[in-house]
Amino acid sequence: MASMSPDSLLDCVVLEPGRPADASVIWLHGLGASGHDFPPIVSELGLPEDHAVRFIFPHAPQIPVTVNGGMVMPAWYDILGMDFERRVDEAGVRGSAAQARALIEREKAAGIPADRIVLAGFSQGGAIALHEGVRHPEALAGILALSTYLACDGNLDEERSPANQATSILQCHGTEDPMVVPRMGEAARDRLLGLGYPVEWRTYSMAHQVCPEQITDIGAWLRGALGL
Repeated sequence: MASMSPDSLLDCVVLEPGRPADASVIWLHGLGASGHDFPPIVSELGLPEDHAVRFIFPHAPQIPVTVNGGMVMPAWYDILGMDFERRVDEAGVRGSAAQARALIEREKAAGIPADRIVLAGFSQGGAIALHEGVRHPEALAGILALSTYLACDGNLDEERSPANQATSILQCHGTEDPMVVPRMGEAARDRLLGLGYPVEWRTYSMAHQVCPEQITDIGAWLRGALGL
């Protein structure tokens, strides 16, 4: 897939392991949040104390968001209306996917192979993780999609890359989510399963958030995806 070339790399919060990194997790936050959102849960994932995983939490650019009256806030793409799985800011999605790909390329340049890189995201960030993950030209270690949906689904069939056909995908959703309602997550799951992706689907009694049980499950999945 031809991708947009980002002008510069995103600013990120980076958590380095205690020894030289041999794997990376790139984790994208949700609408209106920042790269400071998810670092606190890293210590709760149950990873081995001597793990060598670098965690990278990029900050989304500040853009006007139509559904919020044009207010400028951190966002991976514009939300045009509440039917946001149908009315998609495709240029914004593709631009942020290119930024995610650029971060993957930076990790590769630093000596981390693609198959030791996990692409993760929550809500809007999860939509970017799914979008880029299944289109990425090299096999990744895993794709983590939290409380999210598929963006630009209409182009998926022709744009998806065979390289990630067998890549582990963990998709989590809250059964009481009022923002990205469960049917949107289920639709993404069913679409991916229909294309043969190995999606592991988990639900939790929560709203648009993360919960302790989910963090435990994410940690177990990460340990499996990275062989920790």
